[in-house]
Amino acid sequence: MATPDIARNIRSFKTAEEVAHAAADCFTDIAVASISAEGRFSVALAGGATPRRTYQLLASPEYRNRIAWSQVHIFFGDERCVPPTDADSNYRMVQEAMLSLLPIPEQNVHRMIGEGDAHANASLYESDLQTFFDGAPWPRLNLVLLGMGDDGHTASLFPGTDALSETKAWVAANWVGKFQTYRITLTAPAINHAANIIFLVTGAGKAERLPEVLRGARAPLRLPCQLIQPVAGSLVWLVDKAAAERL
Repeated sequence: MATPDIARNIRSFKTAEEVAHAAADCFTDIAVASISAEGRFSVALAGGATPRRTYQLLASPEYRNRIAWSQVHIFFGDERCVPPTDADSNYRMVQEAMLSLLPIPEQNVHRMIGEGDAHANASLYESDLQTFFDGAPWPRLNLVLLGMGDDGHTASLFPGTDALSETKAWVAANWVGKFQTYRITLTAPAINHAANIIFLVTGAGKAERLPEVLRGARAPLRLPCQLIQPVAGSLVWLVDKAAAERL
C-alpha cells in the first residue's frame, strides 16, 4: 500500500543552493502572511547541516529586511542533550548562522534546553509551547522546517524509538539507541498540527531512502518521515537533483 498524500507537492531543484533559496523564499512568504494575519509568526527550526544555508540566507541583506523580526518567535524541532555552546547543539548552529545576526528579541527565541535531565527539559518545553498557544489542544505553528536522515528519520524521531508511538505529548525525551543518548523532539502529532511543513532534502546520500519514504509501502516505525502528514495544513518537499535521482 502506497503512503497516502505524503508525496504531494514535491519541488525539485538542480542544486542544494537552489533548495536553500527556495526554503528562504517560503519562510519569508509564510512569515509575512502570518504576521499580517495574526500579528506574529511562529516557526520550529530544523537542525543538522542541510538547513544551515537557508538560515544564512535569511540573515543576509537579500532577505533580512523583508521580515518584521520583532514579531518572529523561534522554536526548535529537536535538540541534542548537550549545552548550547557544544558543537553538536542545534541551537548553537542556528545562533551562529542566523539568530546572532537578526534583531529578534531574546524572549522570542524559545530554546530547547539540552543540558540536564531530558525528561524534565521535554516537559518544560511542552509547557512553553502550551503557554504560547494559550491552552490549544495542539500547537499551531505557522511553519515547521524538517530534514530527512539517510535512515528516514526526521527531527529526533528515529526508527524503532518510543516517541514514534506518542499520541498525547507535544514534546518527548526520546532514547536513541544508535547514539546511546536521549534527544528532545517535537512529536509527530505536534508537527502535524502545523499550518505549513517543509522538508529540505539534499545530497546523494538521501537518494536511496527518499523514494521509500515518498512512494514505498507505509512503514513509519522504520521510516519515521512517513508519520508527517498534516492534519489541516500544507506539506512541501524541497529536494535537489542528487537526492531526487531515484524518484
